[in-house]
Amino acid sequence: MSVDTKHKRTSSKHEKEHPKIRTVILHNVLITLLIMGISTIMAQAFFHYSKNSTSVAIIYVLAVMLVARYTIGYITGIIAAVFGVFFVNYVFTFPYMNFNFSIDGYPVTFLGMLLVSSITSTTTTRFKKQSQLLNEREKLLVEAEKETMRANLLRAVSHDLRTPLTSIIGLADTALSDSPEITEAKRCELLAGIREDANWLLNMVENLLSVTRIRVGDTHVSTSPEPLEEVVAEAVQRFRKRLPDSKVDVKVPDEFLMVPMDATLIEQVIINLLENAVYHSGTDEPIEFYVEKRDGYVAFHIRDYGKGIDPERLKTIFDGAGIEPNASGDSHKGMGIGLTICKTIINAHNGTIEAANRLKGAEFIFTLPLEEEEEHDK
Repeated sequence: MSVDTKHKRTSSKHEKEHPKIRTVILHNVLITLLIMGISTIMAQAFFHYSKNSTSVAIIYVLAVMLVARYTIGYITGIIAAVFGVFFVNYVFTFPYMNFNFSIDGYPVTFLGMLLVSSITSTTTTRFKKQSQLLNEREKLLVEAEKETMRANLLRAVSHDLRTPLTSIIGLADTALSDSPEITEAKRCELLAGIREDANWLLNMVENLLSVTRIRVGDTHVSTSPEPLEEVVAEAVQRFRKRLPDSKVDVKVPDEFLMVPMDATLIEQVIINLLENAVYHSGTDEPIEFYVEKRDGYVAFHIRDYGKGIDPERLKTIFDGAGIEPNASGDSHKGMGIGLTICKTIINAHNGTIEAANRLKGAEFIFTLPLEEEEEHDK
């Protein structure tokens, strides 16, 4: 890299920093003048009635605390502290409008005021910096969590898309072969398998498109009050079109409920969980799907009566860890991508989602708040 290039980058960096410095200085000056001006007016009124300069000094100590709280850096608070000490001596101490630090007791009083003000200023500023560091650390943790979920999602996508693609290729090769063993009935069976896997791929694409409805750079979705019964009915209807032979018992509250949500996304969550119960429960028994109203939120329960979930996979099942490490391309579809997307959608609604084993089978529960969060309106 040439010296000129480095110089240009350095100059550009300084040009960007200068407006920030000017903004900080202007902010500090305005805040300091405002707080010290209001404090002076209050001190003048207080001194007019009490004639007590020591009590007036307390007002300026409080003013210095406010300056330190609402300005950036140490310097402004210390300057405000020095100003307060000299101003109290000059305006509110006899002889008025003159500096006099020689009166008995005053040097100690004003030295104490300066120390208290300065310590308060530096301590407040230090607390502010610590708070900023904690906020930055929290943001880094959130970003790290997002990166982990993104990596898990990509891993789940690669597995869940590769499995049906491998199956489609194998079935197509077999159907196109000239083997005399491939009868017309067998060829129709192979084509039906291809159609099933193609429909699964379509569902995966819909899942991925659903996630794009979540605002880029944000962790929330735009919600609006939706009738609960209609959303559930639409989701179950779409599910039954995909898997007409499946059985699901649905129950919703008798009360008419309007729940803040993105209806398309929540329908996708319901479909994912219902399909997950069909494909991975290992039983033909009906799936139980019911919704109940609780204190401040609604809970959606999807329960099967099959073989349950491996306990070792329960803790990470929503993080793309629903994939069996030794799963082959011939295995049935994994549940990694669907559950990961479910968690992403529910988190974006400020809800919760969990999975648990019951005495027979497994149950997935997700919740949605009944009151819309302020963040969604921003």
